[in-house]
Amino acid sequence: MEAVPEDWQRALAIVAHPDDLEYGASTAVAKWTAQGKTVVEVLATRGEAGIDSMDPDDVRAIRTEEQIEAARQVGVDTVEFLDLADGMLEYGLPLRREIARAIRRHRPDVVVSSNFRETWPGGVGFNMADHRVLGLAVADAVRDAANRWVFRDLDLEPWQGVRFALFCSSPQATHYVDVTGYLDAGIASLQAHKVYFDNLGAEFDPAAFLTEAASGQVDGVAHAIQFELIEL
Repeated sequence: MEAVPEDWQRALAIVAHPDDLEYGASTAVAKWTAQGKTVVEVLATRGEAGIDSMDPDDVRAIRTEEQIEAARQVGVDTVEFLDLADGMLEYGLPLRREIARAIRRHRPDVVVSSNFRETWPGGVGFNMADHRVLGLAVADAVRDAANRWVFRDLDLEPWQGVRFALFCSSPQATHYVDVTGYLDAGIASLQAHKVYFDNLGAEFDPAAFLTEAASGQVDGVAHAIQFELIEL
């Protein structure tokens, strides 16, 4: 397990739903923004299908505000939404086009997303379709954004400056970020999704979850967040 290189300045975090980043990646984001790096968040949906007992229109507004607050807790000022339908993301050129557009506009050194593999670490569970679709589209869109002959109608200069993509919570993790000293910020970010957690139907403790997830991952490191690093 190697440390994620941190000799870069700009990151673009792209995930499917509000709260996807906060299960680990946002703790690393807290460290990076404290270092003076710029991180922008782009969410494919507003998570409107995430609370069974509430109308999607109400959920959309609530989860949007919760995500903005979650980002603020880790030093992120810019949160954008693609306004695609929650639970119905489809892999294909339209999704890759929108992600490539975001990459060309923000011109990041690093792209951050969440696990697109079928299972979670340890082979646990079955990852949901939106996560699998979005993560794979992110990986492909990095190459799309770099190719001037792909998505020419975007009228944006290609961006070939992405050094690598990081996928949090992957069962094929290869790298880690030492987040010692930043766990509290990550917990505050996850706690920002209060209405969502209150309506899950099961008790969830953000502090306990993140503390356990970040502890004992790397020898000699108090708290670490693991990522699958892919060079594209």
